[in-house]
Amino acid sequence: MSTKETLHQFYSQHVETVPQGQFNVFRIEDFGCARTYLPPNRRDFYKVSFVTQTEGILSYSDKSIHIKGPCLTFTNPMIPYSWQPLNDTPLGYFCVFTEDFIDSSLRNGSLAQSPLFKLGNNHLFIPQEDKIPFITGIYENMLAEMQSSYVNKHELVKSYLQILMHEALKMQQPDHYYQAGNASQRISALFIELLERQFPIDSPSQIIRLKNANEYATQLAVHTNHLNRALKETTGKTTSEWIAEKVIQEAKALLLHSSWDIAQIGYCLGFEHSSNFNIFFKKETGHTPNQFRKEAVSIS
Repeated sequence: MSTKETLHQFYSQHVETVPQGQFNVFRIEDFGCARTYLPPNRRDFYKVSFVTQTEGILSYSDKSIHIKGPCLTFTNPMIPYSWQPLNDTPLGYFCVFTEDFIDSSLRNGSLAQSPLFKLGNNHLFIPQEDKIPFITGIYENMLAEMQSSYVNKHELVKSYLQILMHEALKMQQPDHYYQAGNASQRISALFIELLERQFPIDSPSQIIRLKNANEYATQLAVHTNHLNRALKETTGKTTSEWIAEKVIQEAKALLLHSSWDIAQIGYCLGFEHSSNFNIFFKKETGHTPNQFRKEAVSIS
């Protein structure tokens, strides 16, 4: 899988003039992406699409579906996806927004808790015929607000986003996904992909988002015991063993190749107190972080 696609790259591939701002909304027919093959990849932005007329194959990391007709889809930086168009006359709307657009009320509230944006859940919904005008009206309202001079228009747009989320949760889900592999293999592949995305740590201000088995299981929408069984069956290691191995690998890299102090490294890796990081590192390696760094320097 290639490097995560940025919002600027996404715009540059499909329109001549790159829009500005943390949030934008478009009519699909005015934008090129629905008529263009999008390769399997992660994007660094959120996208909520309402397609009223199209045909194509939408694939997430673990499932694919043949779309023909109206649907509402949700993607975010945690979900890799691809799109293969099967006709060239799509109609509908989509909005895109960055992590910076999400304020505390969305980050800690409905957006963070919604199953619409969790990796293991469904992200595509089929509206009933009588809901299509209502959802169309929401997007038209967002288009109008983004062109207006109303000082609080972004707050209003966030309210429209939450309405879309609630409407999706009331819709029926497709019953003809195509899933690859058995359940344990699929869950294990999703977990390992999610784990890999936490790294590398590029700056002292970057902190891993998922720290323990429960948080990974929640993101994958499975029980912690279910995740553990799947990983043990397919890889021979538990969730905690996978996480510890990856954290130690990154800790060693930072101790060797950065000048950050040990407390900074521990905090980036999910340890609020450096003493906890020291205990964890010594348990896994037989050395404290300071001893490991000093020995590496003396050898070099």
